[in-house]
Amino acid sequence: MSLLTALNTGVSGLRTFGDSLQVISDNIANVSTTGYKSSRSEFADLISQTINGASGSSQLGRGVALDNISTSFAQGSLSSTDNLTDLAINGNGFFVVQKDNINYYTRNGAFSINNNGELVNSAGMNVIGYQYDTRGESLGTLGVLQFANNTIAPVMTGDGTNGTGVNIAANLDSSSDVTTFNVANPANTSNFSTTINVYDSLGSSHTLHVYFNKTASNAWAWHGVMDGGELSGGSAGTNVECASGTLTFNSSGALQSQTTTTSSFNFTGTAQTIGFNFGDPIASGGSGLGGTTQFSSASAISSQSQNGMPAGILSSVQVDTDGTVSGVYSNGSTVAIGQIALANFTNLNGLYKAGSGLYQDTLASGQAVIGRADAGGLGTISSYSLEQSNVDLAKEFVDMISIQRAYQANSRTITVGNDMLNDLINIIR
Repeated sequence: MSLLTALNTGVSGLRTFGDSLQVISDNIANVSTTGYKSSRSEFADLISQTINGASGSSQLGRGVALDNISTSFAQGSLSSTDNLTDLAINGNGFFVVQKDNINYYTRNGAFSINNNGELVNSAGMNVIGYQYDTRGESLGTLGVLQFANNTIAPVMTGDGTNGTGVNIAANLDSSSDVTTFNVANPANTSNFSTTINVYDSLGSSHTLHVYFNKTASNAWAWHGVMDGGELSGGSAGTNVECASGTLTFNSSGALQSQTTTTSSFNFTGTAQTIGFNFGDPIASGGSGLGGTTQFSSASAISSQSQNGMPAGILSSVQVDTDGTVSGVYSNGSTVAIGQIALANFTNLNGLYKAGSGLYQDTLASGQAVIGRADAGGLGTISSYSLEQSNVDLAKEFVDMISIQRAYQANSRTITVGNDMLNDLINIIR
């Protein structure tokens, strides 16, 4: 009977728009939920029967149904926090977290470091990323991100290979007098000097004095001198010459050549060779002007460095936009610990909501494509930030009014249908 069908049609509207109101309510309830993505109701009509009219077949509808609830994965705004491990994705992708070897995916980057040094979310699930070795080199494998390197080993001052050792750039005054160097009285038998700290294999610091004395026109000697108290078998207060060599310059003051005659540092408990580099001599294919020079101006140091360092204790961490997590150590070193991985999917609306801002992949979503941030279409990562909900309150309130009116209209069709049934019953009477 068509009147009963009309009643059922109205009921389908009440049921459908009631469910749609629940979707809107869920959006509004999560307006402040970190990383939340709003949902939208999608409706479809229902066909009851086909009738034959004068112009051919016609169809009667039997109401409406909630056909699908889709999720908007539009970018939410980023808010600043005071927590380094609060992370937000600016662009495409999801953080990968793991529990019981099952991967979940989330936009909620409210992470922290647990007592095992692992990066975890608020539920204690491990954040997954690319693992690095203790030297800061990527292993290319995915796993749990863990801050295991609470200390790093010391680095001794090198022997000159691969840029290690002591590097000094200076100007030596061409008008200086020729002198004869005496290690017992270096201050009065040299023309210029500088001091730099070097490190042994145990990370102990040692004070090295480098003296320069002019030996002839355009020729200088250099001497690496240490207090004997810092050397095995030496006596405190007695100077020991551990390294020496020569520097020659052309008539324009450019470094022509450099030599190292000797370099042997017998520190207590360890012995090593330290390399010395004073520039880019012409004899080695350089310009002779990129380091130590001999111009007619006061002797002065323009730069000096060495590669050694003591052992370091982890003092803080930093996260780059590509997700690289680095440890900052007390000795000034910054060493990569790992790199946060991001995942993306072919069909985002095929993801299954697992609650707590987590998603799981399904056949509809396709398998996760995991990669590095800021590459392959994946977004960048911002530290000290969290992504806010993308719920638009103004839109939700407008949709609520629209759904409310639709619900009222459907309830009215039921009332009218009921009145018509009463009229029919009264005719029988």
